[in-house]
Amino acid sequence: MNDYSDTKEFILKQASEHDVKFIRLWFTDILGRLKGFAINIEDLEDCIDKGVIFDGGAIEGLARGDESDTLAIPDLSTWQILPWRPNENSVARLFCNLKSFDNKESIIDSRKVLQEKLQEVNELGYKFYVGPEIEYYFLDSDKKNADMDDAGYFDQTSDDNKGSDLRRECVLSLEEMGIPVRSSHHEVSSGQHEIGLKHTDALTMADSIVTTRLVVKQTATKLGGFATFMPRPFETLNGSGLHFHLSLYKGDNNAFSSKGKDRLSKIGKGFLAGLVEYSPKMSLVTNQWLNSYKRLLPNLEAPVAGTGNELQISNIVRIPHIYDNDYDNSRIEFRLPDSACNPYLALAAILHAGMLGIKDNLQIPKNWESNIPNTLNEAIKESQKGNFLQDAIGIDAYNSIVVNKEKEWVDHNSIVTDYERDFYLKFLYKNL
Repeated sequence: MNDYSDTKEFILKQASEHDVKFIRLWFTDILGRLKGFAINIEDLEDCIDKGVIFDGGAIEGLARGDESDTLAIPDLSTWQILPWRPNENSVARLFCNLKSFDNKESIIDSRKVLQEKLQEVNELGYKFYVGPEIEYYFLDSDKKNADMDDAGYFDQTSDDNKGSDLRRECVLSLEEMGIPVRSSHHEVSSGQHEIGLKHTDALTMADSIVTTRLVVKQTATKLGGFATFMPRPFETLNGSGLHFHLSLYKGDNNAFSSKGKDRLSKIGKGFLAGLVEYSPKMSLVTNQWLNSYKRLLPNLEAPVAGTGNELQISNIVRIPHIYDNDYDNSRIEFRLPDSACNPYLALAAILHAGMLGIKDNLQIPKNWESNIPNTLNEAIKESQKGNFLQDAIGIDAYNSIVVNKEKEWVDHNSIVTDYERDFYLKFLYKNL
């Protein structure tokens, strides 16, 4: 027996013991949105052995291409039974890698992009670990901020009853699926919450972030509300970030740890400098939506787009405090990404930037001014300067994300908003 056959036997046995009827095969499109389809239990063994053919046209996101025969190959390590589905005729899930059925087409698979980047780093002797803080809004059924939630940062008041119930149910579901939660709490703004996951390897974490977003949305609906990971859904409130706590390991040792004053090794400082240096070029995947740049404004507890002399580098990266002799917890917190990004592409770009910082011995700038793009269009143009993002996520994924984002920008520019009508109609009328 080998690991593959042992795992296969375990899955088939558990499916039988838990009355699994449906298995959802999950993957994400280029924008990080969860996609998939279900097979019946009778086809599970065949799926494990051969994969399943489906139309892969949807994986291009907004710029959907022609139909193409795509093979979904399940990653057996991701087998989980979905706790929010009935126990009778229950439902399980498997994340899948994607490939062309006949190997004649290039299939863009976000998960595979991260796997390949991790393989490059593994060959250098490193493992990449991530712990995220995932922010989101819990709204009423009309997708409006609930007036009854007057709670604030870390509040434990009765005003937060529904949000507290949501967090509780989400944590229980996630841990039942083998996703350990470090903390959960109310965030700064009314209706805003955060779930922090315990750090693990980057691929498992990207899968866990995608799963967490679904769990939160499903649980919110169950409680009669609506959850959104939109970067900034309300102009009067803070946006929702995805703060990544990052570390590299060599064997069992944290390569970022140091007994120095700031508890960060030379390798860690190089990684941090790489993040700062390449933030503008990776923003197309860490902040991939038009709305993303409405979060990156002053006084919103987020990194700030555009230049400014008074900005602190801690807006975008910081070195969290750790206890003395707790060197294993040395890490970097990267605050640029938002909760609606594609975590596979974002983590691939982050890792690529950090490793370039180490390789090129980059230094942390003493006088830092934000050079993060101000708009999605600027982010597209910034990504076209040099080959950073192409090298980070591959040319096929890069071309696909650019096509999607250019379409989003053009579509946005064709829309006339209520704000424009309210402002310009009055303005033009008064000046006739």
